[in-house]
Amino acid sequence: MKLTVIYENHAGFRKGLLGAHGFSALIEHGGTRVLVDTGTDGSVLLHNMGELGIDVDGIDFLFITHGHYDHTGGMKAFLEARTKPLKVIGHPEIFRNRIALKPKRRDIGIPFSREELEGLGAEFVLRKEPFEFTPGFWSSGEILRRTWDRAVGYVERDGKLERDSVPDDMALIIDLGDGAAVVTGCGHSGVLNIAWHAEDVSGKPVRALIGGLHLNGAKREILDEVAERIEAERLYAGHCTGIDSYAYLKAMLGERIEPLHVGKTIEL
Repeated sequence: MKLTVIYENHAGFRKGLLGAHGFSALIEHGGTRVLVDTGTDGSVLLHNMGELGIDVDGIDFLFITHGHYDHTGGMKAFLEARTKPLKVIGHPEIFRNRIALKPKRRDIGIPFSREELEGLGAEFVLRKEPFEFTPGFWSSGEILRRTWDRAVGYVERDGKLERDSVPDDMALIIDLGDGAAVVTGCGHSGVLNIAWHAEDVSGKPVRALIGGLHLNGAKREILDEVAERIEAERLYAGHCTGIDSYAYLKAMLGERIEPLHVGKTIEL
């Protein structure tokens, strides 16, 4: 398996690449190419794909980890740049009307309608349960919250705001034979829950957990619990992990954890 980071907060160390708030990565495994999320801005996504030599028509599937703008905002531009339809894997509730209240009230959901994206060639496959959508690639389905999660935001129902549990937060699980790699967009389900769920779905140990861990601003006891209880061999943390939280985990986990940046490749 080879993973290439296309969209991340940090531009990395290669000239010509752009960093911006959001996440996207390309996974190549067994002859299949799966794009995970599309970042916030389609122009940044397509620029970095061009700089990294990634053909938009060479993508076989798009996997959406959850329906927040910083993981789906590049979808329209990406689909417009393609010349053929594309299957999009996700959860049935990715199109929820999502709202944040800080620093001011604003929409934080997918900035496009399902119909608009289908008109551009998206063929949505939206399921709550785990399933293998192509050999070696599994959608985690809904993730059981056994301990704390990192859900954020609100949804509006009948004119009233309710806390958003982000039920559509899912991870991509890649079968490596002797283990599994797990790619999470933001980790709203809780990094420990994600790792445990991936082991249950795959029946294999997690060799690598990659993506945003949503630990920015997390209390020390949460970070200590992650360091003590996470069993994944390697963590590759970026996006919403938070600089301070990453530094704390680095001090605890040493070489088991590495940061993400645009252009970084991971081979397992």
